[in-house]
Amino acid sequence: MVDFQAILNSIYQDARAVKDKGVVASYIPELAHVDPEAFGIHLRTSEGENYGVGDFDKLFSIQSISKVFALSKAMALIGDAIWKRVDVEPSGNPYNFLALLEIENGIPRNPFINSGAIVIADILLSNLKNPKADFLNYVRELAGDSSINYNEEVAYSEKITGFKNYASANLLKSFNNLENPVDAVLDFYFHQCAIEMTCSQLSKAFYLFANKGSCMQQKQHISNQQVKRINALMLTCGFYDEAGEFAFEVGLPGKSGVGGGIVALLPDQFIVSVWSPGLNKKGNSKLGMHALEQFTTKAKLSIF
Repeated sequence: MVDFQAILNSIYQDARAVKDKGVVASYIPELAHVDPEAFGIHLRTSEGENYGVGDFDKLFSIQSISKVFALSKAMALIGDAIWKRVDVEPSGNPYNFLALLEIENGIPRNPFINSGAIVIADILLSNLKNPKADFLNYVRELAGDSSINYNEEVAYSEKITGFKNYASANLLKSFNNLENPVDAVLDFYFHQCAIEMTCSQLSKAFYLFANKGSCMQQKQHISNQQVKRINALMLTCGFYDEAGEFAFEVGLPGKSGVGGGIVALLPDQFIVSVWSPGLNKKGNSKLGMHALEQFTTKAKLSIF
C-alpha cells in the first residue's frame, strides 16, 4: 500500500527549499500578479481517496489545461471528423509557433498547440448552442462543482495582448480552417483559457480521463477509445516542446498551462494535480515538473 500523503508531504518539503522556482508568466499581464511562492499538490485515487498538501485549494488560471476539456467535448460532439482539421503529431516547437502552420497548409500539428486549440474552439463554437455557458457547464459537471468560473480580467488581459493568437487564427482562416469569425473564435478561446480552478477541482474534473470516459457521477461523456486517444496526445503533445522530457522524467500522460498548473494521471489508478506559477524556459511549471518526477519515482507508479 502506497502512503500517498507521506510522499506528497516529502515532495512539498523538498520543493519549498528549492531556490530557483522559475519565472511567473508576465506576457499575460493578469498572470504576473500571482504569488511566485504558491505551491500545491492534490491527488485523487480511482477509489475516491483524496490527498493534498500546500495551496491545493487555491484558485489559479488553468490556461492550456483547458485544451484537454475542449478536445474531449469536441470529440463527443463530432467524433473523428476532428482529425480532418487537426493532426496528432508532436510539433517539437513552441506552443505559439506560426511557420509550421503555413508550411502544412493550415492544419495544426496537434490540438494542444495554440493553433490546434483555436481550431477546436471553432468546432465548439459551431456545435454548442451557447458556447461559453455550455463549455463552462461541461467543466463544472466533470468536476461536480458549480462554483468554477471564468476570470473575466484574465480573459480580457489575453484579448488585448494575444497578437500571436490573432495571427494564428487569421492564418487558419486564410486556409479555410475556421468556420466562424476570428474575433468570435478567439473570444471563446480566451475565456476557455481563463477558467480558474484549484488543484483539487482539476483532479476531480480529470477523473474521466482515468476512468474510461465516465466522470465522478458515472456519466459517460466520451468513449473508452476516445480516452485512449486523448491520453496518448497528452503523453506526446501535452507539454509543448518539452513533452519528451516529461514522458522521460515523469512517465504519465498530462497537460500543463502557463498559469503554472500541471495535471497528470495513471489510468484506473489516480489523477495528480500540481500548481506552482514559476515557469521554466519551455513554459512549464518548474517546481511542478520536479514534483511529478519525484512523485512517480517515490510511488513507483507510471505507465512504464
